[in-house]
Amino acid sequence: MKLGYQTNTWGGVVGHPAGVTSVKDLYYLANGSTEEALRDISAAGYKGFEIFDGNLMQYKEKKDEFKALLEETSLEFIGVYTGGNFIFPDILKEELIKIEEVAALASELGAQHLVVGGGAVRANGILESDYKDLGDALNEVVKIAEKYNLIPSYHPHLGTNVESPEQLDQLMPLTSINLVPDTAHIEAGGGDPVEVIRKYIDRIKYVHLKDYQDGEFLPLGAGHQKFDEMIQILNESGFDGWITVELDSYENPKKGAEISRKYLSQFE
Repeated sequence: MKLGYQTNTWGGVVGHPAGVTSVKDLYYLANGSTEEALRDISAAGYKGFEIFDGNLMQYKEKKDEFKALLEETSLEFIGVYTGGNFIFPDILKEELIKIEEVAALASELGAQHLVVGGGAVRANGILESDYKDLGDALNEVVKIAEKYNLIPSYHPHLGTNVESPEQLDQLMPLTSINLVPDTAHIEAGGGDPVEVIRKYIDRIKYVHLKDYQDGEFLPLGAGHQKFDEMIQILNESGFDGWITVELDSYENPKKGAEISRKYLSQFE
């Protein structure tokens, strides 16, 4: 089992303020220290990490520093998380340019996965045509990922037009992209992560684990998610990819990582 951790716990999930006025700068960003995050992730016993696009792009002119961090921590660069609105034709080109820049840098620095969230919710609600537009845009993301030898996967997320299992079922036939299930977001959106993993196992190349209970995202083992069933499905399918723990925020990020790592040891 290859286990990684997302760096977003160090600083929490925010965004780049320049993205309000310029789509090309609309990155996810955690305000914490990437250096501290990687050292803590390594110390907790993980072998790899995922990072937000905005935090990765901070190393665009400091690639040697990033490579030195990888060597110091002995961590593999699993992947980068990016996203877009994807349903507005006027800005789609800018979004794809941004994603390609992220993909190019991620690939150069050794990443394996390109994780994509998004699908905007309009002020007046979701249109039926939004799912086709999202699917078409994600197919363009697939082309970008393939150009840079990355594995592309879509990440359903609260606050997008793919929250519920019904919305996911509406999207998936319209695109060739893989699915990276975030187990807590699936449950928060009204779904059963065990059933979603079972249903889409043939399109899962990468997994995000996060516990959940009473509307709160938690370290693994602190909620009620059925990780034993999920991991059994993955194992029976022959899945041999990365499993990344993601926790959007936690008072003590290193402690949260340690709690989840200890929990996962029972499956090794």
